[in-house]
Amino acid sequence: MMAGRGAAGVATGLVGAAAFATSGPMVKPLLAIGWTPGGAVLVRLTMGALLLAVPAVLAVRGRIGVIAAHWRLVVAFGLFGVAASSTLFYLAVDRLTVAVTLLVEYTGPLLLIGWAWLRTGRAPAPRTLAGAALAMGGLVLVLDVAGAVHLDTLGLAFASLAALGNAAYFAFMGVPSALPPVALAGSAMAVAALAVGALALIGVLPVHLVAAPVTMAGGQVSWWVPVLVVGVVPTAFAYGISSVSVRLLGDQVASFVALAEVLFAVLFAWAVLGEAPAAAQGLGAVLVVAGVALVRRASAVPAGQPVPVDEPAIAAEPVPA
Repeated sequence: MMAGRGAAGVATGLVGAAAFATSGPMVKPLLAIGWTPGGAVLVRLTMGALLLAVPAVLAVRGRIGVIAAHWRLVVAFGLFGVAASSTLFYLAVDRLTVAVTLLVEYTGPLLLIGWAWLRTGRAPAPRTLAGAALAMGGLVLVLDVAGAVHLDTLGLAFASLAALGNAAYFAFMGVPSALPPVALAGSAMAVAALAVGALALIGVLPVHLVAAPVTMAGGQVSWWVPVLVVGVVPTAFAYGISSVSVRLLGDQVASFVALAEVLFAVLFAWAVLGEAPAAAQGLGAVLVVAGVALVRRASAVPAGQPVPVDEPAIAAEPVPA
């Protein structure tokens, strides 16, 4: 019974990771025809909020007050874990390849290690430090510091800030709460959509949409194809399916499985955009994923430690890219 539950959890987790990984490869063709990152993220978050509204309400089973009771968590998570991380990711993707952007962003958990070290004064466990060193070494290869691959400086700055949003995502998702994951995701996404919309209205975040064919996988398709995919697959569907994985596996194990998003994104970007990584960057990607996995394993809940049933742990899933 437990083996079947675990297998189902891994399967749904991998499906969720693959769904999340479509975000960058689907948005980049829109940016190429003149969409602004602000326009892309506003459309994505708005569609996601609308599509998740019903599942979010059903998840609380008429106890709509539970969302209001956690309004501080919802607002903070929506502003920093969703709006900031998504917007900065798209600003970075506009200037960098999808793979480089996602790998820089995925160093977010390492920032949490540094913050905990500074805050508590306690050095991380040796395995945690080894994983951090492995990931940073991989990042050096990904960024190609030797200079063979040109990387936009502003794009790297956006990606690094997105890593802060990634760290905020993990921090808020790790807060014990009775709010079901899909309800937290849906309500936070609504907050994020409103926040991005407000920035667009006051002119801080330019929004420009273009109705023209886009080039994908060597051919041309209508602009609404990637828009529909982005709104449904890496947003509404990915959040929904990943919440199932978390319920089956628990947040710690599910977060290990979710690391597959990075590798899926590299493959999708290669197939859809022709963004083939250099050999050294491919090795660096593997090292980053392995290092972050080692860090998470070192900080995982010890085997046998019970997870509260009445207040389920919030999922430690990756920032939807």
